[in-house]
Amino acid sequence: MTLDPGPAPEGRRIVAADGHGYHVVSLSGAARETSDRPVPDLTEKDRTDATPLVLLHGGGPGCSGWTDFGVVAPMFASRRTVHLVDLLQYGASDKPVLSGPRWSTLATSMVSLFDAMGLERVDVVCNSWGGTIALALAAEHPQRVRALVITGSMPVLDGPLCPLPEGGRRGRNARDRYYGGEGPSPDAMRDLMARLEWWDPAQIPARTVELRYRQSVDPEEVALAGGSDDARGEPQDLSGHLRSIEAAVLFCWGMADAFLTPDYPLMLANMVPRGQLYVMDRASHHLQEERPGDFHAVVGGFLDQDHDREGLR
Repeated sequence: MTLDPGPAPEGRRIVAADGHGYHVVSLSGAARETSDRPVPDLTEKDRTDATPLVLLHGGGPGCSGWTDFGVVAPMFASRRTVHLVDLLQYGASDKPVLSGPRWSTLATSMVSLFDAMGLERVDVVCNSWGGTIALALAAEHPQRVRALVITGSMPVLDGPLCPLPEGGRRGRNARDRYYGGEGPSPDAMRDLMARLEWWDPAQIPARTVELRYRQSVDPEEVALAGGSDDARGEPQDLSGHLRSIEAAVLFCWGMADAFLTPDYPLMLANMVPRGQLYVMDRASHHLQEERPGDFHAVVGGFLDQDHDREGLR
């Protein structure tokens, strides 16, 4: 199986009622050449009836919907319509200064985008930064989310057994290191991915490095990275939010995650009313890129469950 996501599709720009423009790539019935696991073909009606799937990327330098999910998205698209969203301040979406509680503000931005797209209720599969947004979304707008898959996210600022690595600032410190010193470069991007995101650095695709690097030197992204975190909204702990989430939640974690070890998602799974945990071996922070076929098998099975069945709600 190739781990190269291929060239990023053109996508479309959607201006929502909040006045911001969002870049979205939508797939339906996409080819499955990247998967080594057979997926039954569905009729167009089956795809129409399936809950739409929204993919939300992580917060590393140069991340976008396509860099984080470009390999696995076509696998999901064989069974449902899939939307890869560039979050505000990332990719080809607008990069405004945010104010107010960070995760609530970004969750509200997702509601605005869903309204503009005509999406009443969705499943959400996320990596890192995007997952914390999705948890706030599910807590504050429960009618909009059926099921969640969360990978490598940090919605709670304390760990269950010990302090979080680098005081919970490993992501910010990595960004400072990448943009500091001699500045961004393809080699620096590969080093960041090898240290913090991939279990096997030898498997990192050259195209992903190039896509991430090129996006990371976007002038607006550089300006955000060089400023304080104030531009990203006020820090916000979601401990109280987690206990109110009605949606089914699968925490899907890499055994070697460099940011948060598996004891952390076990704590999260116990905090949400309908939480489950799957830990994948030979994977780090971006398991959907490292092991896309296995990720799709686990997550696809979870999403195919009838989470609205009486007795499970």
